[in-house]
Amino acid sequence: MTGLGRAARAALAGLAALLWALAPARAADAPNIVIFFADDLGYGGVGVQGDREAVTPVIDSLAATGVRLTNAYANHPVCSPSRAALLTGVYQHRFGFEHNSGSPQNTSPKFGIAASVPTLPERLKAAGYATGMFGKWHVGFRPETQPTARGFDTFYGHLSGAHAYTPAGRQGRTAILRGTEPAPMPRHLTEQLADEAAGFIDANKDRPFFVYLPFNAVHSPLDTTPEYLAKFAHVADEKRRTHLAMLLAMDDAMGRVMDRLKTHGLMGRTLIIFASDNGGPTAETTSSNLPLSGSKGTMLEGGIRVPTLLRWDGVLPAGTVYDGMAMGFDLTATALAAAGVLPERGLDGVDLVPYLTGEREGSPHEALFWRAGPAGAVRMGAWKMIRVGPDRYLFNLEDDIAERTDLASTLPGKLAELERAYSAWSGAMMDPLWVRNEGAGGDRPSPDRLRGAYRELLTGP
Repeated sequence: MTGLGRAARAALAGLAALLWALAPARAADAPNIVIFFADDLGYGGVGVQGDREAVTPVIDSLAATGVRLTNAYANHPVCSPSRAALLTGVYQHRFGFEHNSGSPQNTSPKFGIAASVPTLPERLKAAGYATGMFGKWHVGFRPETQPTARGFDTFYGHLSGAHAYTPAGRQGRTAILRGTEPAPMPRHLTEQLADEAAGFIDANKDRPFFVYLPFNAVHSPLDTTPEYLAKFAHVADEKRRTHLAMLLAMDDAMGRVMDRLKTHGLMGRTLIIFASDNGGPTAETTSSNLPLSGSKGTMLEGGIRVPTLLRWDGVLPAGTVYDGMAMGFDLTATALAAAGVLPERGLDGVDLVPYLTGEREGSPHEALFWRAGPAGAVRMGAWKMIRVGPDRYLFNLEDDIAERTDLASTLPGKLAELERAYSAWSGAMMDPLWVRNEGAGGDRPSPDRLRGAYRELLTGP
């Protein structure tokens, strides 16, 4: 007989049961936690956010049954650092995670969440939760930085920043994995991820669980099934038609996971969170950031403000809108607070529930900060400063959500106030441990090119 014998397997099963029994006690009303994380979905890219072409009934239903946040931000204008913040609850700059990885073959050996930084799944697992992830990781390639080494009991997905959606597209180091081993992908990736998450819920319906479902959708490559594409035959532009089909497929996949919660009578005991990792790359995929300017990769609102919705039946008021400033790491803090987990070290994120219920007034944060090499930004109340090298831009977002009127030269005192706040914050952060590199010469624009690009975006050519 190969592998573990029957007695050994029974002993392991008994040990697992004992460990579960010894796990920290969980309050009877603590919820299961499901985080749906879209990829490259812009602020205005779903129906409830104003996209009249988008068909997103499930996402829209979260707004009707929960809370929609209008001033919620990603921690970074590109995906990998944003995900690092979501998974840790702190500014990712605190542990040097400032840039994307680049392709696996050209990635710095330092790339990943530092082992000394606890992750959300590690904390929930220690509290007795079953933890499952299904989708895009993109915060570590080395074995010690992969999902099952950082708190997930179950992982089905890929480690890289992008992946083909069809089985024929699987390849090499970006293969689909189950745990740490290559695995089949029998369906379109968006549908397969929903199947895997639903199966995990089936297997863990009698214990608290955490489902992290970071979809590839709607990141490029633009790819969908003929069935979904046919639903948008009336849309003339092929790129736009494919994007809308991919978005509906993701919405349906979320619906299937939520239906599984309903099947097991778990909707009333589940905190559901939906957000995006950064703004939409509109030129590439047509994902809308309206009424904001800018797109993925920029410090403009269209690069960092994202659709965000939370549903927790019996706790969060249904059909409400919250205008306070929030950030990706607040979702982490909210999940931990809901689970009754008190982190052993401080978080930058804040539990949003008291603000969303009205128990606390005002905004969870006086200021929010972003940094990506020579580009950075700070928002304090209505005011936002963008800095690119020596250039500074100042906007009043209450009056100018599209960032069309630069007030830097007319309000030097306000600019100096935000500059001081940004400098103090940035000085407390680590320098980046790596920069993105795609081989000889890299792919990073020079500071002068970056400054020129922002000038064109903000003031015209």
